[in-house]
Amino acid sequence: VNRRVRDIERLIEPTVGAMGYELWGIDSNGNGVHEKLCVYIDSSSGIAVDDCEAVSRQLSGLLDVDDSFSDSYTLEVSSPGLDRILFKDNHFQMNIGQLLDIRMEVPLDGRRRVEARLVGVEDSELTVTVDDDEYLIPLERVRRARVVPQFD
Repeated sequence: VNRRVRDIERLIEPTVGAMGYELWGIDSNGNGVHEKLCVYIDSSSGIAVDDCEAVSRQLSGLLDVDDSFSDSYTLEVSSPGLDRILFKDNHFQMNIGQLLDIRMEVPLDGRRRVEARLVGVEDSELTVTVDDDEYLIPLERVRRARVVPQFD
C-alpha cells in the first residue's frame, strides 16, 4: 500500500466507521490529471446501493476540503463483492481455503499472475497450492489478490 492510499485511509476511516461501516480498502489509480478513487465498504448486514450513496456524499465533502487531494477525481464507493480484493493481513486470514487470483511483483515459477488456493497465512507469508504444489509467497511481493468466487 502506497503512502498516498494510507493518508486517504487515515482521512476517511473515522467517517466511514462513524456511519457504521468497515472501510474494507481503497484502490486508487490515475494519470496525475484525473484520479479514480475506489472505496470499498463492508458491513455485517451487507451493503446496499443506498449505503454506497450515503458514504459517497460524506466522503465527497471530506475530500473536497482536503488540500492534498487533486482537483479532478472520480469517487466510487462500492461493496467489496464476491470477487473482493484482499487489502489487509486479516483479509487473507478470513479467506483461508479460498481460491485467489494473485498478481505478484516477482514471478512465481515464471508467472506474475497465478490462481492458487490459500492454505495459510503466517509471518507475512501466504502458503498457497497451485496444481498440488505448495508455495510460500511473501505478502510484500503480492501486488493484488482477489477472491475467485466458486459456484458449486
